[in-house]
Amino acid sequence: DVSCRRLGEGSVQAEGSLRLSCSAPGLTFSSKTVAWFRQAPGQGRTFVGVMSMNGVTTRYADSVRGRFIISRDDAKNTVSLQMNSLKPEDTAVYFCAVTHRNSAATTASLYDYWGQGTQVTVSS
Repeated sequence: DVSCRRLGEGSVQAEGSLRLSCSAPGLTFSSKTVAWFRQAPGQGRTFVGVMSMNGVTTRYADSVRGRFIISRDDAKNTVSLQMNSLKPEDTAVYFCAVTHRNSAATTASLYDYWGQGTQVTVSS
């Protein structure tokens, strides 16, 4: 199972920061591609960012580039999403997703495993 958890309170004010962590005891992230998606109320699931299998290459949606950072800790087998300078429009349920493909895919359907999602609320 893929677990997505929030490190800190899920409700923050604009310009605040929050960190999400993704773990999966049955999967080794160093041999997987791990991405983050989000789903705002009434909207579909959208790409946020991805960490490639090499653990170095990252790719971000235009809306979060420069504010969000994805990192991987191979010793802990976790992938984190550091979210800085949060905006009200970042409010959504955030999901981590994992694929066996060695590809920085931005399409949700290409991912094989999904975390349960965690709510992030940003107030103005």
